[in-house]
Amino acid sequence: MSDKDCLQDEQKRAMANERAAELKGRIDAYLEARPQISDGMTQWEEIQKRQKKIKAHLNASDDDWNDWHWQVRSRINKVEDLIELLELNEEEAAEVRKVGEKNRWATTPYYLSLMNPDDPNCPVRRQAIPATEELLNPVGKDDPMGEQYTSPAPAITRRYPDRLIINVTNQCGMYCRHCQRRRNIGEVDRMTAREDLQAALDYVRNHPEIRDVLLTGGDALMLNEEIIDWLLTELDNIPHVEIKRLGSRTLVTMPMRVTDELCAVLEKHSPVYINTHFNNPAEVTPAVAEATRKLTRAGVSLGNQAVLLAGVNDDPHVMKKLNHMLLQVMIRPYYIFHAKAVTGTAHFRTRVEVGIEIMEHLRGQTSGMAIPTFIVNAPEGYGKTPMLPEYLISSGRDKIFIRTWENRVFEYDNRE
Repeated sequence: MSDKDCLQDEQKRAMANERAAELKGRIDAYLEARPQISDGMTQWEEIQKRQKKIKAHLNASDDDWNDWHWQVRSRINKVEDLIELLELNEEEAAEVRKVGEKNRWATTPYYLSLMNPDDPNCPVRRQAIPATEELLNPVGKDDPMGEQYTSPAPAITRRYPDRLIINVTNQCGMYCRHCQRRRNIGEVDRMTAREDLQAALDYVRNHPEIRDVLLTGGDALMLNEEIIDWLLTELDNIPHVEIKRLGSRTLVTMPMRVTDELCAVLEKHSPVYINTHFNNPAEVTPAVAEATRKLTRAGVSLGNQAVLLAGVNDDPHVMKKLNHMLLQVMIRPYYIFHAKAVTGTAHFRTRVEVGIEIMEHLRGQTSGMAIPTFIVNAPEGYGKTPMLPEYLISSGRDKIFIRTWENRVFEYDNRE
């Protein structure tokens, strides 16, 4: 190689290193913030200490703890337990009692163990424990999605041409304070009546345009294996149904629900997709990783649908860390939903611009797999609408001007 060629190679390498330093500078702020964002992996030792305390309080063995049926039976729904386990003061306890008179609440012992008792603003606690704000701001609707007007058959919600929802239960492992269907949470947990499920299946059977069915509620994985197997078998026997999805937050609130028996059922009915609902890195733990390993070995694909929540994840660094951690446990970030205007949840809502800013901090600055789609649900059930930063600046007959993730503007040849 000639001296000239060597010099050119050195110049190219110098330019590449200069660019690499520039790119690293783009994420320095995140690298500095990342260690300060609590997560369930690095906090696992502390979480296990809390679990030990909860087990002692509930007189539970390790076998009890790892039994999802016990987790459901032992859901925390008394203020006295929170005083002991979450160290609530008198004012906080009175607040929970007051809100609890109107709005039902409950949390699994496992999910309680993820809450930091020393931090009243803990993002996990904020999602599970009632707060006075639920009663102070009446803005919103009980059914902002207009689901009562998009139900052409029992238990069905249909908003799109080729897919629909079957609501299979009103039960969840816990009752999220931001829940879009809190109107359906009664004092009694009920599976949807068998005759209504059959009517829903008949509707799918009689509409050959339906290729994608989502079982949700409530939480689809609160059903027992026999019912899940029956529903999936019925859907498998409908020729035009191509895929089945289950909406579940049990991986977040009760990962021990993922039993060998459940995985054996799901493996029989491929392709099966599970939509999870992680909102903060503190919810991603070694127990979650064990559950997702089982599911992926059973051939189940996992995607996450986060909700943008004030005080929980309305920060670009928190959302980025969440998405990175989800990928590490084999869950693909799928959607970030702008919080719906549900009665009693106004304190969780942000401006749409907050979500767009988060997307600006993800695009180009992390891998595409770690970038979900930011969604605003159109009112009255008119569907998901993507919200994107504006990258197309202007367009003409033969060229357009585009803005990159670094705010560089380029002219782009658009001729055929």
